[in-house]
Amino acid sequence: MSALSGADASRARPSSALRHRRVFLPVIVALALSAWAALWAWGRSPYAGYLDHSDIVASGPAAFLCRMVPGGNVIVPATLYAAAWVLMTVAMMLPTTLPLFGIFDRLTALRRDHGRLMLLLGFGYLTIWGAFGLLAHLLHGLLLFLVGSWPGLAWNGWLIGAATIAMAGAFQFSGLKRRCLEKCRIPLSFVIEHWRGRSTSWHAYRLGAHHGLFCVGCCWALMLLMFVVGAGSLGWMLALAVVMAIEKNVPWGVHLGAPLGIALLSWATFLVATQP
Repeated sequence: MSALSGADASRARPSSALRHRRVFLPVIVALALSAWAALWAWGRSPYAGYLDHSDIVASGPAAFLCRMVPGGNVIVPATLYAAAWVLMTVAMMLPTTLPLFGIFDRLTALRRDHGRLMLLLGFGYLTIWGAFGLLAHLLHGLLLFLVGSWPGLAWNGWLIGAATIAMAGAFQFSGLKRRCLEKCRIPLSFVIEHWRGRSTSWHAYRLGAHHGLFCVGCCWALMLLMFVVGAGSLGWMLALAVVMAIEKNVPWGVHLGAPLGIALLSWATFLVATQP
């Protein structure tokens, strides 16, 4: 703790501390609300297919870019999918980290580089979720290829959805889920463990990235459900975001995993049982 207090106090700016505290958390809330608004508008645009990962034909400006950019048929859709994923992450996951940002905001409020450190913290967090989104997109592309190559899988595509739901349900009972969730639920201990106040830019980014890793570790299975229920469904996005926020931040949220797992496994069983 001495490293924290010494390094931070040496850069003190008492006159700006209160102003910083009043600005950054509302900015995070505003970013999340803006992301929700952008997702709502996108879902009602001609390019909604890039949001819900449906197989669509590019039209309008997207079609023009596909023709003009080398490899545009791959690059343009991938870029739009990535933008959609970033919006989803900001809307759904960034609000769940408010306790972490609040602690780091108070810890670094007296530093001259406070704003930059807050930005690096958020960038590190979103970097990890962006990498996970890339892997999810590649997995989705592989599944589309398999469905197109195997007629039997195309006729029984519901199996993929049922398997994803069952996997998400089973994961709620895993040790990995419990360990990662524990890290996410105690942000003060997490900051004390990972923040040293030296090499500040790198440490702020790494703090956000480490927190992002544990956040992905406890929430990845629920996020993959978006590919089952429809990534463009704001209702499902909001429902999953609320569940993950409760798990990470509400005192009784740690007990939500078991009933959630049972509900998901029951859902998967129902899907299998009702198929002809």
